[in-house]
Amino acid sequence: MNQLAYLVPLLPLIGFLINGLGRKSLSKSAIGWIGCGTVLISFIISLVLFFDVKNGGGAVVSYFNFIEAGKLVIPFAFQIDQLSAVFLLIITGVGLLIHVYSTAYMQEEEPQHFGRYFAYLNLFIFSMLLLVMGANYVIMFIGWEGVGLCSYLLIGFWFKNDNYNYAARKAFIMNRIGDLGFLLAIFWLIAKLGTVSFGEVFANVSGLSAVDLTAITILLFIGAMGKSAQIPLYTWLPDAMAGPTPVSALIHAATMVTAGIYMIARSNVLYSASEVAQNLVAVIGLATALFAATIAIKQNDIKKVLAYSTVSQLGYMFLGLGVGAYTGAVFHVMTHAFFKALLFLGAGSVIHAMHHEQDIRKMGGLKKYLPVTHATFLIGCIAISGIPPFSGFFSKDEILAAAYDKNPVYWGLGVAGAAMTAFYMFRLYATTFLGSFRGTNDQEHHLHESPKAMTWPLLILAILSVVGGFVNVPEVLGGHSSLHTFLAPVLTTEITHETIHSTEYMLMGISVAIAAIAIIFAIGKYSKKPQLEDAEGFGKVLENKWYVDELYDAIIVKPLGNLSAFFKNVVEKSGIDGAVNGVGKLVNYSSRQLRLLQNGQVGSYILFMVLAIIVIVLIWVNDGYIYRFIVKLF
Repeated sequence: MNQLAYLVPLLPLIGFLINGLGRKSLSKSAIGWIGCGTVLISFIISLVLFFDVKNGGGAVVSYFNFIEAGKLVIPFAFQIDQLSAVFLLIITGVGLLIHVYSTAYMQEEEPQHFGRYFAYLNLFIFSMLLLVMGANYVIMFIGWEGVGLCSYLLIGFWFKNDNYNYAARKAFIMNRIGDLGFLLAIFWLIAKLGTVSFGEVFANVSGLSAVDLTAITILLFIGAMGKSAQIPLYTWLPDAMAGPTPVSALIHAATMVTAGIYMIARSNVLYSASEVAQNLVAVIGLATALFAATIAIKQNDIKKVLAYSTVSQLGYMFLGLGVGAYTGAVFHVMTHAFFKALLFLGAGSVIHAMHHEQDIRKMGGLKKYLPVTHATFLIGCIAISGIPPFSGFFSKDEILAAAYDKNPVYWGLGVAGAAMTAFYMFRLYATTFLGSFRGTNDQEHHLHESPKAMTWPLLILAILSVVGGFVNVPEVLGGHSSLHTFLAPVLTTEITHETIHSTEYMLMGISVAIAAIAIIFAIGKYSKKPQLEDAEGFGKVLENKWYVDELYDAIIVKPLGNLSAFFKNVVEKSGIDGAVNGVGKLVNYSSRQLRLLQNGQVGSYILFMVLAIIVIVLIWVNDGYIYRFIVKLF
């Protein structure tokens, strides 16, 4: 079966080609069937591969040599093992639900734009699949760049809006900054080990010095910071909300932002050998988790709240990676895919009912109008808040327990972030679904539940958000840590935590209790408010996202703009263009003057003849003195 693994990414690629090339001739129905059908078949094959791997059938499948240069050989190969199998199911499974949801959500688009949308969506899935299936860093990097391209295309999907185009460019450029780090790490590996294949690199870690290891892992992490939106390369992700809502769900749940987590988990052998890099990953992740959570507290755009929530949850995943809890990080990727896709698609259902209104201050009381959306969104909020027995509880607490073993300060700050998560999510829930409706009469009159193509994915994701955590119930709660056991052959450097059961119970109890208090406080504060008050004081700082965008604009964007303007107006136009154009003008002027010698007037010709005769006579009279002087001079 491993030999057929290439079909998993190939089918979405075929869907991209058919829908992309046939977007002007295919019907919306045909486009939807092609887009969803190719991902469905990929999901089925991924299921087969998963069970094959579970039964010991994983392998590295090489198809051809992609690069051959002297002793360097980089094959085009796929690695089908426990880690890639889990990610294949997440990408194709959640991706399929988002595709189905999109058939209804994007129904208002013209057929050619509908086809363009599904073509981009299929290409996104293909790129992410290539990223996680690659058996070496070069194939991974190809998929890495592919998801960056697709994010640009889909964020700026409605390209007639300049603000959306700006958001797309911002995402593309910030990701290129991180990608440079990833690329330098690949070159460093080639220079030191002569290979980029995972098996060969990890088997020869001892051949790398401490400096090499630290440099390579930090450069890889810089790539992950860009793709997975960590400080300081996180500001593109909230702006990525400019794209259609299903795209936001795809970026935040099944593709793109999880790439950095996968890459570091895949490179666990390298990171476990570099304590400096691990500490850096943990600190940056924790700082991002807290920083983004504070911003989410005061956001009023329903998608922006969820966007900063994603940045914060990704921070928790990096905290897990940094403290050696690789399974915990991957587990949180999985549960987060369920409840974050649910929340984004639920937000899309709300936006659909509200005629594209996204400001939660103009919502309220939607519970009675959107019963399915309300119930599923509530499940998503409970799951992300870490309330048992929902999925987010198990994955979040596994990371926090590992953080406690590493450093109790990490745990304390992590619990504070979890409390903020519970607060801002239920602020969002209460403001949107509880209380009285604050929109216009026309909006209220047209409120209705979304079609089945949108609600069925919500129901499936809600079920997964409830039961998804049971795949890795810890021993302290009577489970067998099944996911940990399954991933053990790949995550070989996982740190075993020795916290006694009584301490684990205490840690879980504290985190759940604090989250519950935050939920009760948020519902009590926002459920019956006729309107949200304007932010003041420090709240204004949070509403304006700590003015980080303005800071970047002042210290990076504007100086670079001024520098480029100097090069354009002074160096290029006045300097380079001035010199080139000056030579042209000189030649032009000289030729205009010289052509006067051939003016067709006999008198002028006779004058020049007389002058020439006089010169010749002078030279002869002086016995060749002038001639000899000229010869000596030159």
